[in-house]
Amino acid sequence: MAGLTAALCLARHGIAADIFEEAPALGEVGAGLQITPNASRILARLGVLPALEKQWSEPARIELVSARSLRSIAHLPAGNFARSRWGAPYGLLHRATLQQTLLAAVEQTPGCRIYLDTPVNGRPGPVLKAVTGEDYDLFVGADGVWSNLRGEVPDSPETDFSGNIAWRFTIDRKTAPGWLNRDSVTAFLGPSTHLVAYPLTEVDSLNIVAIASGISPGETWDAEASDAQRALLLLQFRGWNRSVLKLLEDAPKPTFWPLYQASNGRWQNGRDTVLIGDAAHAMMPFAAQGAAMAIEDAYLLAERVAGPLPVAQAIAAFEAERLPRIAKVRSRAQFNRFAYHARGPIRIGRDMVLALRSPESLAADFDWLYGFGKA
Repeated sequence: MAGLTAALCLARHGIAADIFEEAPALGEVGAGLQITPNASRILARLGVLPALEKQWSEPARIELVSARSLRSIAHLPAGNFARSRWGAPYGLLHRATLQQTLLAAVEQTPGCRIYLDTPVNGRPGPVLKAVTGEDYDLFVGADGVWSNLRGEVPDSPETDFSGNIAWRFTIDRKTAPGWLNRDSVTAFLGPSTHLVAYPLTEVDSLNIVAIASGISPGETWDAEASDAQRALLLLQFRGWNRSVLKLLEDAPKPTFWPLYQASNGRWQNGRDTVLIGDAAHAMMPFAAQGAAMAIEDAYLLAERVAGPLPVAQAIAAFEAERLPRIAKVRSRAQFNRFAYHARGPIRIGRDMVLALRSPESLAADFDWLYGFGKA
């Protein structure tokens, strides 16, 4: 997604871009995705938002719920409220929908070319010239948390397993239990664990993501849970409401994603190579901003590269501009993790504080995040 978005952003400025993808085809990986207003605003400028709006849904609210009682703790309004307050929509969709929409836009945009089944290992210049015969002024590493291009940037971030995994599955919307909200994002908060559920209109399903401790299966996004791993998951949710436990017990073929994160480090080599998205700053998903930060990166990078500065100075300026923003988003994600997984007296205090705040007050906490780039 970062690479496709970057190509479209560069094309807006008349800059041609070739995209090289290691996979032989862009297949369906993962399930649901939340596109917050800071990202949808950029997608609107790229002209792809109308196609997404035909397929996605906009949640009425983002709700925090007790995992034990299933009682609402607090909520943040979305839907029309998001459009009014932040000037852009909050959408829910399947990852494949966004990917295929971006791909279609790239294929229709002059100056953009995509090469599948083309891994880039080692120095990108010689590797890519052998493919296209072209010399390139800039190499953008949009190749994810296990980036190959990261090795071309001295003192670049290092990635490590966080100790947490995301268990993912979908359930048919028609047969889903009644306590799962069909028109909102619901975060169920429990001790040391949490679960998020929201609708995916395109596949008439509810997307379920449960975050818990686990053992990494290695560099993969679609490992299938064994009986032993499922037992470990259920053990961590043993204090939850029985309805949620039954949902997890009956989950149809859940997969699990190891959650990796990137340390601080350089994103560019001072000459012709820059990292964006997870390749630069993979973070925990507790603020639902992984895709949004990649989209922001792509947009801002194109703005700087299209400006008056030489490439080396432009990518340095991009890095300097993005570092404080990413640090603030990371800090928010870490705070959410602490709050979502609170135990004992801290959990009780959390619930009391949230219950006292109005939805509008909670929304104001997100103005800096969702209002990014608002005119």
